Amino acid sequence: MSQNVAESLLEVLASVGARDIFGVTGDALNPLVESIRTDDRFRWIGVRHEEHAGYAAFAQSELTGGIGVCAGTTGPGALHLINGLYNAKKEGGAVVAITGQVPRSERGSDFHKEIDLSKMFDDICGYQAQIETAAQMPRMVEIAVQKALAERMVVRIEIPSDVIGAKVPSQHFKRPIVDSTSTLVPEEAALKRAAELIAAGKRITFFCGIGCRNAKSEVLALAKKIGAPVVHTLRAKDIFDYDDPGVIGMTGLIGNPGGFHAVLDCDLLIMLGTDFPYDEFLPGGIEIIQVDHKVDHIGRRAPVTLGLVGGVKETLQALDPMVEPKEATKFRHQLGHLRDKWMKQMDGQASLSRTDEPLHPQLFARAISDRADEDAVFAVDVGECTVWLARQMRMRGGRRMIGSFNHGSLGAGLPVALGAAATDPTRQIWALCGDGGFGMSMNDFVTAVRFNWPLKVIVFNNSEFSFVKMEMEVAGLPTFPAATGLLNPNFADYARACGGEGVRVEHASDILPAIDQAIASDKPFIIDAIVSPGELSMPPHITVQEAYGFGISKVKEALLGLKGDHDIWRQWRDEFRANVF
Repeated sequence: MSQNVAESLLEVLASVGARDIFGVTGDALNPLVESIRTDDRFRWIGVRHEEHAGYAAFAQSELTGGIGVCAGTTGPGALHLINGLYNAKKEGGAVVAITGQVPRSERGSDFHKEIDLSKMFDDICGYQAQIETAAQMPRMVEIAVQKALAERMVVRIEIPSDVIGAKVPSQHFKRPIVDSTSTLVPEEAALKRAAELIAAGKRITFFCGIGCRNAKSEVLALAKKIGAPVVHTLRAKDIFDYDDPGVIGMTGLIGNPGGFHAVLDCDLLIMLGTDFPYDEFLPGGIEIIQVDHKVDHIGRRAPVTLGLVGGVKETLQALDPMVEPKEATKFRHQLGHLRDKWMKQMDGQASLSRTDEPLHPQLFARAISDRADEDAVFAVDVGECTVWLARQMRMRGGRRMIGSFNHGSLGAGLPVALGAAATDPTRQIWALCGDGGFGMSMNDFVTAVRFNWPLKVIVFNNSEFSFVKMEMEVAGLPTFPAATGLLNPNFADYARACGGEGVRVEHASDILPAIDQAIASDKPFIIDAIVSPGELSMPPHITVQEAYGFGISKVKEALLGLKGDHDIWRQWRDEFRANVF
């Protein structure tokens, strides 16, 4: 039986296990949607904005290790995908984006919705298949899907409206997609040099990133063998936990003092599968070994003594027999003491005995962490909610954490959660959102209602872009409420209006009942958490420049207050109440 272009496309996608296609239909995509309607292998998930389709497809790719698929029609429908797809690119997602295009006979005439999509998507996609004739199927789609799957990249398949329904003349190029991985191990001489550097090191630190996803046991075993502390990036938080031996935690702006000193005070830093971008938190003048399967990652963040091109797991397996054991040093013990002191401080910040109102956001984050399932997925938005996840929540066991950690796009939390929920509706999914981020994507809460996905959303509602406000203060600028302030609805009422459930929490005594209610609910649920806008998320180390900027900001704010700006005095009152501990 002959297939049309849309059916041939689905056949290739089905061969690699794709099931869900997120998007908004229209004109050029309608034949594809019709093919999905009659193909029980697929499910069309109509979202309310194509950007969210890109985020959701990324989430599926991240959680399954396969591909995610999203679609946007001609012109603006395709353009709306861009931000979600940029996130997939920056996070290393394997995403196939299907876009429509105007009829071929109208190309170049400034036709209705005509846009040169190849130019628009050039910086996002590792490959773009522009299907101009049915004869190009299925070969071009196979090339695109193969590259997405094998190279973990975003690809785009463009099909004009006068091609998508055409019959495919031949299946000559139809083939199985290669879905297997190859190992990459550095040469023996390089591994021996790494062993020599480790033998000479007195204070050795492992700094681990997302590239350690499948190498946790190898990392911990070698770290234990040589007495090295393990520090990790935010993206590796759901790989390494404080319960794991030798793990000190994170460094960086939202890290802890132990992680900060472990990296900057060592004499040998071993970077494993990380492209950590903040060079001010990386040392200079010491020996650095960097292991990464991408050669272009090596040396671009810090001056590297030895670069090892290879997978972390395979490299450490080959290196381990060459390394002589070492005793844990005073360096590691001191860092463990700093970690324990920090964790005790975080416990205090999250104590439900802190009943000040508006509430401290840390209380909600810790309570959710304590009650969530051991295999829960946490979809994280951008802003201070990321800080509370990093500092107050644990990712031990089978928990996963996904978001916009490299792209840093506000509004990612909810649509990423939608992709996770679609992947496995029986798994507990939490979306951790600020009020600014949730306000950008809240229209797709109805999608969770429509598909009966009982995801749980917490909105840290402080009526402002609080992380941006803090950035302004550190830069020495007075805050500007007209730019950072927000007017929010009652998000619990909004949840009910959409057909879900919700509760607004303003008192500490109501936090645990609200979380238990959300967990028990079989509907999408919003916790509208009224929290203090004055909470300060201080980095593990404050530079003189940062302290000076913050001080100058406060002087400028005081002058504005003396001139009659009463919002300044309210803001100072909130900051004082939130940070007296």
